[in-house]
Amino acid sequence: MTKHKREAHSLTAASPGRQAWSRLLQNRMARIGGFLFLGITLTCLFAPLLITSSPEAQDLAYGAQPPSAKHWLGTDSLGRDLFARILVGGRISIGVGFAATLVALLVGVTYGALAGYIGKRCEALMMRFVDAIYALPFTMVVIVLTVTFDQKSIFLIFMAIGLVEWLTMARIIRGQTRILRRRPFIEAARVNGSGHIRILLRHILPNLSGQIIVYTTLTIPAVILLESIISFLGLGVQPPTASWGTLIHEGAQKIDDAPWLLLFPALFFSLTIFSLNFLGDGLRDSLDPKETIDQP
Repeated sequence: MTKHKREAHSLTAASPGRQAWSRLLQNRMARIGGFLFLGITLTCLFAPLLITSSPEAQDLAYGAQPPSAKHWLGTDSLGRDLFARILVGGRISIGVGFAATLVALLVGVTYGALAGYIGKRCEALMMRFVDAIYALPFTMVVIVLTVTFDQKSIFLIFMAIGLVEWLTMARIIRGQTRILRRRPFIEAARVNGSGHIRILLRHILPNLSGQIIVYTTLTIPAVILLESIISFLGLGVQPPTASWGTLIHEGAQKIDDAPWLLLFPALFFSLTIFSLNFLGDGLRDSLDPKETIDQP
């Protein structure tokens, strides 16, 4: 038996989870994306151990200085260390990404699973509600929330992004649930006396875990991007608190005199977005139930 045949045989004999994990590890771009995102996240998470000065400490004597031995990525116009502000801003941007994605998953999975399982007129009514919210411009939603709460906080960002991002998840889960509810094992569960809640929790949602995981990895970068756009427009995180969006906004205003103020925050932001997209694409390919193993 050749080496390729032994590998194919071992993958075929393994459980679906092991097969998906093996395919993911064989995807070079997914591996790079996963390690890169993990590295950026851990660096931002342990920022207090890596930075020597407070991100809000001002030193006008070092205002708008390029990268140096004392300030690795330079300083802004107020003399604040850019490296420290990028790491602390990354904690906010990535934190918003995870928190808003979690909210979107909880609402979207619950709503979509119920709509797909119930079916008929109730499903049609629930999905028309989703279509109506989809028609609302995102910027308008943010402005309305800002005026309603009369404040600009991270909690507001969670709400604004959560009101948008759960819609796509609801559509995906609803479509997959409609397919699963007609499967023989669901009928067998009903015959055995399983209730609707038990069927949803024990039979339908576990079979949707692949789609949920993949969409999660693709939602996080979308949420981080939306948070940056909101902060760039001045409707998100407010000074002196920094996020990648506010840092990019400040850098764009001073690009002629201090280009490093835009270059380095944009670099961290871009690497995070690309790494998550690569990881999401790899997970989608590895968890695809139609994926086949090439045998020579």
